[in-house]
Amino acid sequence: MTIYAVGDIQGCYAELQLLLEQIRFDPGKDRLWLVGDLVNRGPGSLQVLRLIKSLGDSAITVLGNHDLHLLAVAEGTAELHRSDTLDEVLAAPDRDELLDWLRRQRLMHMEGEYVLVHAGLLPQWSIKQAASLAREVESALRSDDYATFLSRMYGNTPHNWDDGLDGYKRLRVITNAFTRLRICTLQGEMEFKFKGEVANIPDGYVPWFDVPERKSRKATVIFGHWSALGLKVTPNIVALDTGCLWGGPMTAIRLEDRRLFQVSCDNPVAKHW
Repeated sequence: MTIYAVGDIQGCYAELQLLLEQIRFDPGKDRLWLVGDLVNRGPGSLQVLRLIKSLGDSAITVLGNHDLHLLAVAEGTAELHRSDTLDEVLAAPDRDELLDWLRRQRLMHMEGEYVLVHAGLLPQWSIKQAASLAREVESALRSDDYATFLSRMYGNTPHNWDDGLDGYKRLRVITNAFTRLRICTLQGEMEFKFKGEVANIPDGYVPWFDVPERKSRKATVIFGHWSALGLKVTPNIVALDTGCLWGGPMTAIRLEDRRLFQVSCDNPVAKHW
């Protein structure tokens, strides 16, 4: 079985199709690992959801912040933003089926030496603890009362982890770490406004993966979310958001030998804003 991890798609369906052709993806013998943000900003979110859902067990996706935003908008607990491109999904005849499938996806996937998440892991979290915390949010999303969780997940506080947190504050911190984290203090205090390049990180903060002695450092964490960071492959991180939405390539990596595959975006959304 060959596993290909793919960076943020964000509705860039045409580029995803080209990338799958380039890697000669065969769902009968290959697997796709997707870092989340399947939808939004690009023009083909509906087609992306239909495709990934149709692949069944041949594709594993974790949830990103844009995926959660779609679920919240659909439940009426969040409003569409000017730059959103979710109307086609919301009006689709198979909308309910697609959204029910989406909310049952995971926040974190582990296999062998690899961990797949959308944004990052707090430095205090071991892999075992992170997996347990991910399941808490997954359970909330899969429950009959999932709309209540969606209505309470937004907010930047608390901005650091505490084992004593409970209720929706606890779920909010977990969700923010898995789907929004880029930088934090050495103590794990998260900051959410920064989206730029590493050279411009505010004083007192570092990329989450550069915190010394972070407890997840023995695993190889595959993630996206940070387009300004771009492609970064080291022994223990694989960052795959190369900004296809903004005119960069869409990237896949074959895990067995870390060979990279990329397709260009010839019609970036940024040109139309």
